[in-house]
Amino acid sequence: MKAIKYLVMGVVLAGFSTSAMAQDGTKADIDAVKKIISSKPADLDDQMKAFEKKNKKNAENLTAFARAFYDAKDIPNAEKFVELALKANKQYAPAYILKGDLRALADDGGGAASFYDQAIYFDPKNPEGYRKYASVYRKISPQGAISKLNDLRTQMPDYPVDAIIGHINYISNNFEEAIEAYDKVPKTKLEKMDIIESAFSAYLTQKYDKGIEMAEFGLQKEPRNSTLNRLAMFCNTEKGNFDKAIDFADRLFNKSDSANISYMDYVYYGNALNGLKRHDEAISMFQKALDQEFDNKDKRAGVVQTLANAYKGMEDYPNAIKYYEQYLAEVSKASASDYHSLAQLHVKNSDKLEGDAKTEALKKADGIYENMQAKYADIDDFIAFQRAHVSLFLDPDFKQGLANPHYAKLIELLAAKEEKSATDINRIKEGCGYFINYYVHITPDNAKAKEYAAILQTVDPENETAKVVMQLK
Repeated sequence: MKAIKYLVMGVVLAGFSTSAMAQDGTKADIDAVKKIISSKPADLDDQMKAFEKKNKKNAENLTAFARAFYDAKDIPNAEKFVELALKANKQYAPAYILKGDLRALADDGGGAASFYDQAIYFDPKNPEGYRKYASVYRKISPQGAISKLNDLRTQMPDYPVDAIIGHINYISNNFEEAIEAYDKVPKTKLEKMDIIESAFSAYLTQKYDKGIEMAEFGLQKEPRNSTLNRLAMFCNTEKGNFDKAIDFADRLFNKSDSANISYMDYVYYGNALNGLKRHDEAISMFQKALDQEFDNKDKRAGVVQTLANAYKGMEDYPNAIKYYEQYLAEVSKASASDYHSLAQLHVKNSDKLEGDAKTEALKKADGIYENMQAKYADIDDFIAFQRAHVSLFLDPDFKQGLANPHYAKLIELLAAKEEKSATDINRIKEGCGYFINYYVHITPDNAKAKEYAAILQTVDPENETAKVVMQLK
């Protein structure tokens, strides 16, 4: 995301500085200087002397020379010629713009803002000074930056200031505010990058309908724009519009200019295919995603998890388990939910097995929950509940009493809570029901059955089964 934001900022700001360049009458000197700079001659200083002398009173040309050096990353010469420009004309606003750019390049935001402010003072109707002031000042105070842009609104009522405010909010990660600002500008007045930033802000804030709206509007003018096709695919996938997402995926992969396909593109394409139950094709996409470069291992682990879930969707539990185990091995910090998901895959797998294979699958699930008890003491009741259920699958007729210790622990933990949720109450009722059945029918012990009937009545006083058990001799 950071790379996209820097790209956006660079493209949006580019072009405005060209208004500071010389007009046709002096273009020959500027073109000649650019050609000299690009050739990187050993006698650069000597060659520039003639242009320096010829243009010593021409602030416009001297600033253009300085800008050419700046673009070529020759900062000393950029500094030199911008000072010459201000010597020629101390009120030349574009020179102050470049001075601000040089301070910004040196990571001196305060100094940059000061020079941009001077540019605004000398040329209050040039949007470039306001825009650049806001771009650097937003790091100090986003509201201060926007206040400066409102000064531009006063100077130029017809200028789309809200588009700049949208951009400033965008690069400040204030995506809700960015959308709000862009919405104040008629779409037809938005630049390409404004549309992209608005659509991307909508995607990041889960306003997928807005993201689709902006992306599709931009694609009317540039149907081969890879970023807009990508955002349209992302937002449609998130909305569950899988047919449309597949269409935009095809446009991104096959009908876009300069589309640098990333692992996320394959993942979203795969998710859309999964949504259409085209699981084999989805898995192929996830596999391709794993072949891409990742900037950290957790992102790659996330794709492995997605692949596991795709196999789960196909009810191919052996492969789902294989990739989920790989995910747990690769992710930097697995959660309790992650381990629970793996245990449930083993439970699901057991449904397709018989005999010893079925038993082995269920024991693997129970083993995962047992290991979780040492790591996640704060969810002991949840783990006890899950282990009780696995035990019921292993001992469906209750004769071995495998679920007994887990239901007993569950009831003990939940009964001790001062405040019980509806889920807690339902689980107490389930556990007590289990023990009532066990001590009435499997291992007759009316006294024990009454104990659990009494606990059951504390959460369900009118329970008919508990009333009947309490009457037993």
